[in-house]
Order: sequence, then structure tokens, then C-alpha cells
Amino acid sequence: MTTKEKLLELFESGRGTYYSGEEIARRLCVSRAAVWKAVQTLRQEGYPIDAVTNRGYCLAGQTDILSVQGVRKYLNRAAREIPLTVLSTVASTNAAVRDAAAQGAPEGFTVLASEQSAGRGRYGRVFFSPRDTGIYMSVLLRPVRYAPRQAAKLTAVAAVAMCEAIEAVSGEETRIKWVNDIFVRGKKVCGILTEASFDMESGALESAVVGVGVNVYPPKDGFPPELESIAGAVFDQPRDDGKNRLAGEFLGRFLEYYRAPERTDYVEAYRRRSMLDGKPITVLRGGESRSAVACGIDGECRLLVRYDDGRTDCLSYGEVQIRI
Repeated sequence: MTTKEKLLELFESGRGTYYSGEEIARRLCVSRAAVWKAVQTLRQEGYPIDAVTNRGYCLAGQTDILSVQGVRKYLNRAAREIPLTVLSTVASTNAAVRDAAAQGAPEGFTVLASEQSAGRGRYGRVFFSPRDTGIYMSVLLRPVRYAPRQAAKLTAVAAVAMCEAIEAVSGEETRIKWVNDIFVRGKKVCGILTEASFDMESGALESAVVGVGVNVYPPKDGFPPELESIAGAVFDQPRDDGKNRLAGEFLGRFLEYYRAPERTDYVEAYRRRSMLDGKPITVLRGGESRSAVACGIDGECRLLVRYDDGRTDCLSYGEVQIRI
């Protein structure tokens, strides 16, 4: 860990607390000059650090910059030891984690970014990922004895974990639009993309990358015209440590569910938040669209539908649109 990283860890653990240069140097086992240099580097990265004569340095309490040290403060036991990487910008966090997986990265390896230049959603769609107003993160999983149909469970668990995280940090009510969209106040604030690799011989799930993109705040220049009517944000105004806490709450809850395969309570949690029950929908699958009514969520978080001709179906994949 570099001096800058150690200093940020100290500041994050005691926000609003002043530390003298001498005390910091003693705690980090570095020179006063190294402390000054690390402070200047953090300031250049946007951290508001006060310096007061006879009191020392202090990280301002009202700060919301995504960082490894900031996220770690909020991780529970299930996620405390996972390897974290935070980047200012990246083409795609899912792509970065897939590349790391190919190099042997361990389960739990997580990349978080403040911006994506080539973020993707389902079916190769562009995922709007502007700088500094969202969280874009991907987690590597290496499940043992997972069948292909169980891969869908990961998306459902991620959706529930993110809903719980948003509710914990904001107090807002969340809803899930099957299968992977999370809504707050009637607007989409989060999308989830799970990409899986399978063993060609056994057909078992070899690894999976669960990617999550969250609009924490409204973009500074607003949403693009095509998203204005459907996209929203968790918060209207900046919150102290909002991004770090939201990321930490999600990772802890998600890995807690994932590492307890016997748990099934996520299904009921998903059902309670479903926004489709009883609504007329359009089912989009295989290039075709069909009118139907959403009838509920089954025990594997598949969508139960009844088509206009009376036939029923249980959807494990696909896309739906609510008909007005």
C-alpha cells in the first residue's frame, strides 16, 4: 500500500478528525515530507483536505469520492477480504473483470469505476455511464456445481441486494422490473448485467461476472433526451460518502446471499418489490413480441405470464415492456 493509500485509509476512518503531520508520519512510518506530498496528491484528486496550524490535516466530512478505502468501511464480514480496485474511468467494468478472470483473479475480485467509456447493458445496448455521478462495478464469481439455469439466480440476488442497499442508505422504496432493472420514484436508477462462462464438457457454470450500474446522482448535464422520461437517480443532492456506502452495502449484502446457497428468502424479497404483477405487458423474445399479463414470480425468480390466447408461460430470460 502506498503512503497516499495509507493516508486516505486513516482519513476515511476518522472523517472530520484533525491529525498533525507528526502524528501521521508516526502512524504511517514515513517522513513529514512524504505526508505533505501524499496530502497534495489527494488534493489534486479532488479530496477536500483542510490544513490548520497547530491542528494538522483533516478530510472534510462532506466528501463523496469513490475509493477502495471508502468502500471498505462499509463491507460486512462476507465481503471484508475481497480484492477491490477503484478506477477513475474504464471502458467497461465487466470487460475489466473478465480480463482479470482469464488471468486467474480470485472469486470476489471487484472493479469499481466513476465512469465507463463503453458501458454495456443487455443485448449489447449502450449503458449511459457519466463521470462522478454513478457507480459502475463488476464482481467475479466462481460458483461450484452451478447448472446453467442457476446463473439467472445471480441476477435476481444482485437485484435484491441492490434494492436493500438503496433502501438502507436513502430510505426510498425500490421496485424491480423483471428481470434486472431497479426503480425509485417511478424512474430506473439501476441496471444489472450478468455474463457467464460455461465448461464445454460438463456444461457447469465456470465463472460469472455480475455488473451493476447505479445512477447515484442526476448527471450534471442531465440525462440524454432518449433517457429523460425513464431514468432517475437515487439521490437528488450529494450525500456525505453516498457512493462509498452504497457500494459497500451492496457488495456485503450480495456476497452474503451468494455465500449461503441454502437461503431462499431472496425470492420473497424479489416478489415483494416486483412492479409487474397484474400489469399488461409486451414480451420480447427471439425477435418477436407478444401481448400478455404478468401473473407473478415463481420460486426461481422466473416471470409467470398469461398470453392473450389464454396460454401461460414461465420466462427465465427475455425482456418485457409495460403496456400503457
